Amino acid sequence: MTTSPPIPAPFLFRFRFCIRRRAALPKAGPTPLSLGTACRLPQPATLGGQSSFAEIRMAWNNKGLGISAEIRNKQIAVASDPQRPTETDGLQLWIDTRDTQNIHRASQYCHHLCVLPAPTHQPQADPLLIQQPIARAKREAPAISSQQTRVATRHYPDGYRVELWLDAADLHGFDPEANPRLGFYYLVRDRELGEQFLSVEHDFPFAFDPSVWSTIELSS
Repeated sequence: MTTSPPIPAPFLFRFRFCIRRRAALPKAGPTPLSLGTACRLPQPATLGGQSSFAEIRMAWNNKGLGISAEIRNKQIAVASDPQRPTETDGLQLWIDTRDTQNIHRASQYCHHLCVLPAPTHQPQADPLLIQQPIARAKREAPAISSQQTRVATRHYPDGYRVELWLDAADLHGFDPEANPRLGFYYLVRDRELGEQFLSVEHDFPFAFDPSVWSTIELSS
């Protein structure tokens, strides 16, 4: 008889990922990123036996930060509900532009973003970026307002890819020279395939506690 370990394996490590610089972002055209495999993030959650169905890629430059999520091997249509952005199909991001991992309540530098794909039955519909408040936050990040922030969806017969380019003006405190490390966490939710976490699952308060997040380092 086997038993689960008392502490999930991903919680035993402090993960840090180097994010590549790509000067030509965002791109013109329908998709702002089209990132190559060199920009792919590792998936530490698999250390604890969690599922892995989405591929996350990231890149940056002084103008902002790009993130994409590709979900394949689906059998049913993609659906998104802007009235319930944290419960529907899509990508959720938590970003702390100060990487302050010794605090348990979010500051004004912490952002929670929901990236919702265009539904399969409405491929011409606009994908959505919805900023969410963070529970128990000491202060909220300013609202996203830049016209340079872009979100796009590409549909496949068996899934989709969602891309987000976050303009530097919409990442409060984004300063790659002074603060090249950012706190970061993601959750991909799919009503067919389940949930994919960056590291720990819902047993840990990643939704509002920056000390649980990992680190991304803005490399050259």
